[in-house]
Amino acid sequence: MAWNEPGGNNKDPWGGGNRNNDGPPDLDEVLRKLQQKLNGLFGGKPSGGDDGRPGGSASFPWSLVLIVLAVVYGLWGFYQVDANESAVVLRLGKYHSTETAGLHWNPPLVDHVTKVNMTEVRTERTTGQMLTEDASIVDVVLQVQWHIDDAESFVLRVADPLKSLQEATDSALRHVVGSQTLNGVISQNRTQVAADTQERLQEYLDLYLTGIRVDVVNLTDAKAPREVQDAFDDVVRAREDEVRLQNEAQAYANQVIPVARGQAQRMIEEAEGYKSRIVESARGEAVRFEKLLTEYTRAPEVTRERLYLDAVQEVMQNTSKVMVDVEGGNNMMYLPLDKLAENSASSASQRPQISPQVVDEISQRVINQLRTEAANSRRSRDVR
Repeated sequence: MAWNEPGGNNKDPWGGGNRNNDGPPDLDEVLRKLQQKLNGLFGGKPSGGDDGRPGGSASFPWSLVLIVLAVVYGLWGFYQVDANESAVVLRLGKYHSTETAGLHWNPPLVDHVTKVNMTEVRTERTTGQMLTEDASIVDVVLQVQWHIDDAESFVLRVADPLKSLQEATDSALRHVVGSQTLNGVISQNRTQVAADTQERLQEYLDLYLTGIRVDVVNLTDAKAPREVQDAFDDVVRAREDEVRLQNEAQAYANQVIPVARGQAQRMIEEAEGYKSRIVESARGEAVRFEKLLTEYTRAPEVTRERLYLDAVQEVMQNTSKVMVDVEGGNNMMYLPLDKLAENSASSASQRPQISPQVVDEISQRVINQLRTEAANSRRSRDVR
């Protein structure tokens, strides 16, 4: 006969003893038994009625609640730090440690964990009107790219790192722009302005212990205020014309100066050659004069006549005029061969050409005739 059949005297397999009803086992009784076993494991007293049997007033399952809470608390303390992050741990409000990538556990409600992205590049933009060194106003737009370098300083040292970055950027930019001219900020020294701003900004951020590292500073725009933009455009065009004219002048100079230098070098070389030639000629003349002096000392008359003849020959050899001197006579005959040559050249097309031999023969006859006349003149003087 089954334990739950009518009329049976079997005990309840759930340990409930004899039951007055024939229904299934009581769920509350099963829970009470489970609670008794757990209380026994954790040192509690079994609950039951006055006679030590279950069935009395039930107590709340505190042990089970504590176990569940302990499990939840333990699981709550686990957290994951990614490869590009760092975690700043505060224990009871005081800095404890900085955790790197991996799985970590900290007691909840005791430790406070703040994760920061260490590799993300952020951008801060600053705009404003600033005064330059030459008392001009310029509109500047600046972009700063930065990342977190020190997680502890970024989280704990400064109350608002982003505001500190913005104010430090504005201060550094105004300092650098104030040491440059308007033309330098707008066109000529834009790269230098950005570099100087980055250097000064990093000094400020390190001084404030912000934990921020500046990567790049870009001067994206710099222009005159809108109210004077037209006048400034005229200045820019005039400056461009100036640069163009300077380039053209430089190109002309590059073309002319080498030629002038070449001519100057040629003249210098010619002067050096002339100097060498004159000096050597003078030295040769001096040596020749010394040798003539020696010969003149030995035979003065012969040397004097020879020098005279050489000088006359040197003077007369380049002239077209012929002077005929008759020995023993007082007259000198002049033959204008240059005029004769010009007349002969003008009438060469009408007269036959005279050979050089005929000219020599005529000259010789004239000379002989002159000598004869001179001899007769001397004899006549002797007779008288």
